[in-house]
Amino acid sequence: MNTTFKTVSSSHITISELMLPSHTNFSGKIHGGYILSLMDQIAFACASKFSGNYCVTASVDTVNFLMPIEVGELVTMKASVNYVGNSSMIVGIRVEAENIQTGVIKHCNSSYFTMVSKDKDGKTAHVPGLILTTLKEVSRFQHGLRQIEMKRLREEQKSIATFSSIDTIINSNKYKIKVELQ
Repeated sequence: MNTTFKTVSSSHITISELMLPSHTNFSGKIHGGYILSLMDQIAFACASKFSGNYCVTASVDTVNFLMPIEVGELVTMKASVNYVGNSSMIVGIRVEAENIQTGVIKHCNSSYFTMVSKDKDGKTAHVPGLILTTLKEVSRFQHGLRQIEMKRLREEQKSIATFSSIDTIINSNKYKIKVELQ
């Protein structure tokens, strides 16, 4: 099988949307779930553009809401493929909100979506290799490798809990818990 390669820049997607009152939560700020939905859409568009296939979201890593987004602000999301595996891609997304009256832009969120390429039958499909052309792209690729390793370690840690570690937690005064096993 011949591997094709594409540049990171061939995956770039940018979307902008004006935030409306219908997008707010009970405190009057833009609902985080709405922003997550937009992020999922741009991750899909970015991964599909790069792979040439339909893509699905496999996981979402590191969603930190740094700044609230207000009604009337213009939200811009920028996405690119940062890492590729056989059929998966890590898409990095940056979310910014601009006060369109003052021009002030604030960074609201950066996140990473793992997307999987699917063929017309719904089976995983190979994705092109990634051509890294800047040190920033190399750094983002390395970050993708670290994310994968951290995921592997988290999964490994799930199976390590022992009775003594559970007993330590139950008998500790450090945690705000009350255990009532039946």
